Amino acid sequence: MSKLFLTGGLIFFLYSCSKKENPTLESVSSETSLVSEPVNTNISGDQMIQTLDCSGCHTIHERMIGPSYQEIADKYSEKDTEMLASKIVEGGSGVWGGVPMAAHPQVSKEDAKKMIEYILTLKKK
Repeated sequence: MSKLFLTGGLIFFLYSCSKKENPTLESVSSETSLVSEPVNTNISGDQMIQTLDCSGCHTIHERMIGPSYQEIADKYSEKDTEMLASKIVEGGSGVWGGVPMAAHPQVSKEDAKKMIEYILTLKKK
């Protein structure tokens, strides 16, 4: 009987030591890890572009995976700012080829507009 009690106590002890102290913390951290931090709104449009993943697909003067900023500036004007800002936030495809642009939901519409304003300053004169 004491052997059974000892075995049961040992199993209980091992089980209780292996339990997570705060199981909700793990579920919260795994949910929040999917959400990116918002972009700092106190920086300029060109600085925002540098802090995001834009350089993986775009450069100022040469086409890469996506169009260069120069090409974007030459194709669009200030009246397209709202539409282009939406493309930054929501993503898009089909305008410059078959590779879709990833969405950037962590970027506010206002910050996206700052980025577009900067890009439009690169328009050839």
